[in-house]
Amino acid sequence: DLPDGVQQVRLRLLERAAKGDEAPRDVSAWAAVVASNLAMDWHRAKRRQERLGERLASLRQPADARDEDSSVLSLAVAQGLDELPDAQRQVLVLRFYADLSVRGIAEELGVPEGTVKSRLHSAVRALRARLHEDEVV
Repeated sequence: DLPDGVQQVRLRLLERAAKGDEAPRDVSAWAAVVASNLAMDWHRAKRRQERLGERLASLRQPADARDEDSSVLSLAVAQGLDELPDAQRQVLVLRFYADLSVRGIAEELGVPEGTVKSRLHSAVRALRARLHEDEVV
């Protein structure tokens, strides 16, 4: 759901005032621009989430039918990914399936590179543990 845009615009105005910036000359026009930017940011984030969901869904497609071990491993990985927290699943999908760099993932998700590295580390450990539990690896 679209966050409360009015509150976000107010927050931006308060942040601007807290920095000591002058109030915009035309507050209505400024607020309209801020609201438009916030809406675009929200829609971009929603599209990113949808693309990640599509990438994850593509993982569930059967692997080469001639290679049963590969199919079993692919299914186990997809199931393991499903059990990870969203943030960990996102970085794994972007790194290993979309082949993005740490910097690219950070830009895509709007988080620091250190956060991406931490999430990748945690996600790989959790997925590895899950696969060993099921004795797939």
